[in-house]
Amino acid sequence: MLNGAIGFSKSNGLMSEYSSLLGDAILRHRARVAEHAARIESELANKVKSEFIANMSHELRTPLNTVIGFSKLIAEHQRRRLPDQEIVEYANLIHDAAGHLLAVINDILDISKIQSGKYTLDSRDLSLGEVLEAAIPGFQLAAKEAGVRLEYRIDPALQPIRGDAVKVRQIITNLVSNALKFTQEGGRVMVEAVRLAAGGAAFVVRDTGIGMTEDEIRIALTPFGQVDGTRSRWREGTGLGLPIAKALVELHGGRLEIRSIKSKGTEVAVILPARHQVSIAEGRDAVLGAGPAGAVR
Repeated sequence: MLNGAIGFSKSNGLMSEYSSLLGDAILRHRARVAEHAARIESELANKVKSEFIANMSHELRTPLNTVIGFSKLIAEHQRRRLPDQEIVEYANLIHDAAGHLLAVINDILDISKIQSGKYTLDSRDLSLGEVLEAAIPGFQLAAKEAGVRLEYRIDPALQPIRGDAVKVRQIITNLVSNALKFTQEGGRVMVEAVRLAAGGAAFVVRDTGIGMTEDEIRIALTPFGQVDGTRSRWREGTGLGLPIAKALVELHGGRLEIRSIKSKGTEVAVILPARHQVSIAEGRDAVLGAGPAGAVR
């Protein structure tokens, strides 16, 4: 009996020691996994930060160099007489560069205010149709210069929604600008607005542009992240247009969804509620049925 009790006690001691060692090993493994995940996250954050700083340096310096260079030429007009035509051309270049610089600065300030929770909306009844009617024609010249066909269709049955007209127009501007920017010559951009049965409204921007993969969509929706973060990217920009648009839509209680196929096109749908929350599924069905400009399904 005594030998059996001693053997049982030794067995319990071994099991207890084994359990303790196993527990320590699991904790060490979990610590290594957590450390590895934190290191990867830190490296990705640093990469995004570095790319953003490099891109912002380029985005800020380019218009600033234009402003400085051509304003200097105009300032030397008394020493070297310039034809009136050249003065007007230089002034237009300065104006365009200053406008681009202001847009970059506004994007940075907007995303900073949104992330800090200090962004407010001046909500009131507004007509989405009227906002679209005012915003879209302003892109026709840019579309013509890019060789892209820009069209829009507005449901005459649209009802007023609740929102900030300036911010809704900014959402439209960001999305249409992106669509034109990434659609090659000969392509098409279509903007369509429809009424939702629950009383809200939705609009979709479809293009036949370069498209994105699922991973690229996630990057494009990340503040300061860019699908092509290199200095040689074929289109310039801050990479903040989509994140700002998505944040503004969500501030309105709505939702922004993207579907895209690489090399075929992209569609961005925005569902905006009325005075009460509408069904997101209903909005998606209403505006995502046709696919981007006849290309994407």
